[in-house]
Order: sequence, then structure tokens, then C-alpha cells
Amino acid sequence: MLFNSTEFLFFLALVFSLYWTVFKNMPRGKTWLLLISSCIFYMFFIPKYILILFITILIDYFAGIKIAATEGRAKKIWLILSIISTCMVLFVFKYYNFFIDNTNAIAKLIHWNYSLEAMDIILPIGLSFHTFQSLSYVVEVYWGKQKPEKDFVTYSLYVMYFPQLVAGPIERAANLLYQFHAKPLFNGALAAEGMRQILWGFFKKIVIADTCAAYANAAFNNYESLSGISLLLGAVAFAFQIYGDFSGYSDIALGTSKLFGIQLMRNFNLPYFATSIPDFWRRWHISLSTWFRDYVYIPLGGSRVSGWKFYRNVFIIFLLSGFWHGANWTFIIWGLIHAIVYCIYFAIWGNAKQKNEEATSPAWKTWIGGLITFGVVVLAWIFFRAKNVQEAWAYLHAITTNSFSGHDVYNFLPLLLVLIPFHFMEWLNRNSNNGVFLSSFQLNPTVRLAIEMIMAILIIDCFYSLDHEQFIYFQF
Repeated sequence: MLFNSTEFLFFLALVFSLYWTVFKNMPRGKTWLLLISSCIFYMFFIPKYILILFITILIDYFAGIKIAATEGRAKKIWLILSIISTCMVLFVFKYYNFFIDNTNAIAKLIHWNYSLEAMDIILPIGLSFHTFQSLSYVVEVYWGKQKPEKDFVTYSLYVMYFPQLVAGPIERAANLLYQFHAKPLFNGALAAEGMRQILWGFFKKIVIADTCAAYANAAFNNYESLSGISLLLGAVAFAFQIYGDFSGYSDIALGTSKLFGIQLMRNFNLPYFATSIPDFWRRWHISLSTWFRDYVYIPLGGSRVSGWKFYRNVFIIFLLSGFWHGANWTFIIWGLIHAIVYCIYFAIWGNAKQKNEEATSPAWKTWIGGLITFGVVVLAWIFFRAKNVQEAWAYLHAITTNSFSGHDVYNFLPLLLVLIPFHFMEWLNRNSNNGVFLSSFQLNPTVRLAIEMIMAILIIDCFYSLDHEQFIYFQF
């Protein structure tokens, strides 16, 4: 069930109605309703895969209780068992064939007459997201920062909560579990904010991402015959496609959750206004970057270590982040590019000067830093988008060697007429966390909501197509 589908809208309307009418005064009933609804939502994709999710939930639920109840070696063993079992599911479905293909390639290279068979399996939707959410729970319990959840239904809902089940944000137990236990009361202002954010998410997905997808797909599918400027603009189109796609999904997830009185963490904060790669990663996919920071980077020593160990930590984080996104060398190179530029930035300015530099730099330095950062991000996105490394290099080669026809820019004018006002609107609402169109204008709240709704629906309707694209991050 895609967020940008009529099925989801009917599904959401039904669950919302039941939640605040039939189960209005039944806190336990609301928990069950959200869990059952989440199961139905997940089973719209591949129904039998819910058994895999249930097994991982069962393992981590009991592991959390055992970790809290034991000490010393036994405590660590339960943690390791939980991590291994959860990661094993991720490895089998997402990475097994990648390792088999690379093993076979190495065997062929050294003339080893042997090959392993790949498995014909489909990746469970959102597997990387709910795997990381489960891992964060058991680690927090192990560290003593989170009490184990004794109620199996509530813990299951923590992992399966449908607004953020398949593409995040990757929530922490400390943020969600207490909200599930609280007695939910209807908040009209929060619900209105949620509806605005849902519409803003649909706007990003349908108007921005799907429009950009047409240009990006044309560029990447025909890079051998297009001009260099067309390919460059095609790469920029993909940069805004993936932003509108993932940021739009996150807005729909956050807005949907607000309808049930539950607040999710912000996942994006104007990443294309970043003035450096470190700044970009404070703004892009915040739930993932903070996950790696808290559970990998800081335990490795973070930036407190000196010399080569710091750079080692940075490379580990970015390579893992690339590999998290997909079992393909293109994602690993994407992470490697960010790691290299991050280290270069740190080597020049250092961590202490970094924040001061970004806060006090004159406008022209900020603009230059922003353009360089955006250029690096677009370059890295080419590897992210390409089917394989060879295609990525061929695309980059074509940008520099194919003819540069300024006339081809006119073909992108309709896209620019969409992106420029969108980017300006994002900047106007930079201090808003609810995706409103008119947050910068002093209007009566009811009037503003009505205008926003009408504007959003009309604009979305103009761009909506039955051939809408699936959310990119659903594959991760």
C-alpha cells in the first residue's frame, strides 16, 4: 500500500475514524487497533513476510527482558544473540546474493572452477529501517538507558507502527514507547498540523519528485546520446527527485502520526541549504545519521580520538551508511565520496572551528560553500542512481565529453519553473516543522488551513498521474 495511493487514503480515513470514535475511551483498544492496522498495511506488499517481522519482534522482545534481568557475561550474550539473529535476517534477504555474486566473480578471476547459487528472493519492504529500530532498542536496554518493554503488544507496535514502518524515520524506544503508553487525547490543532504536513508531503512526492523523475530517468536511460548540459541537469533532477521523494514520505509519515496524537522525529532540515558536507549530514536523513553516530561512531571514539583513528571512524560510518542503503558497489562508492570530502573538510577546518566557521562566515563564503557542497552531493547521487559502477562512470564521462548545447537548457525550463518556487518556499518555512505553505503569513488559523488545503489539492491534482513512482526508499 503506497502512501501516494487512493487505497492508503481510504485506509487512513478508516483507521483515524475508528481510533477517535469507537476506541475513543479505550487506550488498550487503540494500541490493538494501531497494531492490527500496521499488520494489514504491511501485508499489502507480501503477506507472508509478516512472519519474518514477527520472528524478529519475538526474539528482540524476549532478549530485551533477558538483557535487563541479567548481568556480566550473560547480559552480553543475550545482546549478541539478539544482534546476530536480527542482522542475519537482514543479511540473508538483502546481502546474501551480493556476497555470492562477488565471490563468484573472484572465483572466476582466479580460475577457480566453482560457483555458488544465488537465491531467488524478494527483499522485504523497509527491512533495513525496522531492523535498525529493533537494534537501537536492545542496545539502549543493554546500556541501561531504556527499561525493557514488558507488554508484547506495545513492543510489537513500536517496531511495526505503520506511518514509519517501511521508510522511517528510525525511531528510538524512548520517543515512541511512552507515547504508546500515554492516554491519547484528541488535539484538533495537532490533527490540523498533521493534515497540512500530509498534503505538503504529497506535494513533494507528486509535484516535485515524480516530475523530476521523468527528467532524471530520461537522462540516465539515454546518457550516451544526450548533451553534457542535459546530463548535468538530469543529475540535478535526480537530486531533487530523491529529496522530494524521501522528504515527502517523511512528511506524510509525521503528519499521519500526528492524526493519532503521536509525534515522530524530524528527518530532514533543508539539506540542500547545507554549507558543508558535515552540515549536510546534520540535515539529511537525520534519524539514520544520528543512529550511526550514537551506536557506531561514538562507541568507536568519535571525534575524541586523534590522528588516523578519527578518519578511520569517519570512513567506517560512511561505508556502513552506503552499504545500509543497498547491496551494490554504487552505494559503497556513494558513501566513500562523502567520507573523503568530510575528511578533507575536517583536515582544513577541524571540528572545533567548523561550527564557528559556518555561523560567522560572510554571505559570499556561505554561498560558495553551499554551491560546492551541493555539487559534491549531486556528484555522489550519480553513483546512487546508476544501476552499476560502470554506468556511473560512463555517465560522468558523458557529461565531460558529450557536446555542450546551451539550447538544451530550454528543455528543462518546465522543471526549473517548479523547482525554483519550491526551493524558495522551503526556505520561507525553514523554521517550521509541519510543512505549512503559509507559515510566514499572519492569517487566521482556520482561513490559512483552508487556503493551504485548496492550494495543495489543486496543485497536486494538476500533476497527479496514475503512473506515479514508488517511493525510492521503500527498497531499503
